[in-house]
Amino acid sequence: MRSVKTVLLTLISSSLLFACQNDSKLDGGGGGALEARVKKLEEQNAKYAEALDFLQKVYGQQKAQQQAQEESEPDPNAMFAVDIAQNVKEGFVEGPASGAPVTIVAAEDFACPYCERVSGTLDELVKEYDGKVRVVFKNMVVHPQVINAHYAGCAAAKQGKFQQFKTTWWEKGFKARKMDDANIEAIAKEIGLDMGKFKSDKDGAECQALVDAAVNEMQKFKVNSTPTLFVNGTHVGGALPKEAFKQMIDEKLKVAANQPEYYDKVVMATGVKQFKSKKDSATN
Repeated sequence: MRSVKTVLLTLISSSLLFACQNDSKLDGGGGGALEARVKKLEEQNAKYAEALDFLQKVYGQQKAQQQAQEESEPDPNAMFAVDIAQNVKEGFVEGPASGAPVTIVAAEDFACPYCERVSGTLDELVKEYDGKVRVVFKNMVVHPQVINAHYAGCAAAKQGKFQQFKTTWWEKGFKARKMDDANIEAIAKEIGLDMGKFKSDKDGAECQALVDAAVNEMQKFKVNSTPTLFVNGTHVGGALPKEAFKQMIDEKLKVAANQPEYYDKVVMATGVKQFKSKKDSATN
């Protein structure tokens, strides 16, 4: 935007300077010369006017694009209060179900390569921070062809083995490119699930409703890509390097001051419960 404004100002300044210089010369010389100079000045100004009109249109387009981008980008300073109560209750948690001062909400899809990468990073962070960090998984179905894996994760959570299912799925389902129902059942057997209950839960209305509810909650915050994360309410669009996550977690720990129920008492109590854009922040 700045470059277009600079060009506009330069052209305007040049046009004015040209006009002033020629005006100072108009007093001398004959009438024919005067008419020729006036005509030349008019032609020159017409050229500038055409260029300025074009650049003004370009500037207008760029301004509209910038506004549209600001409307779609989340406010970096907002504290987003994503509802995780049902997810925690159903066992979609790695780390302590309660008591961790830092909560990372992770919206992931089971056919997303970047989700597979960030999942391993989050596993390491939960272990390293030992009780101070928990990760709450949110089903975000981007690839509906693997929705059964999401239902299976729900069924595994009902037996207290969501983390085992997720880890095994990434290795022996997604990375092996074996994402069919038969392999989902093989994974369930491998991690020691009660197969009768697993099949009943996976195909039941409750798991379908839980997955739908998670997707709907994410849509309130205009999450349309995975992974999308919220670290104590701060939006993170995509997988970060481990050290970047650690820096953010350390900052959040200082703010939380080891309050064990910080997410419920502060984020959910004071945060915004729907999408807030960069533009909204600028106008408030």
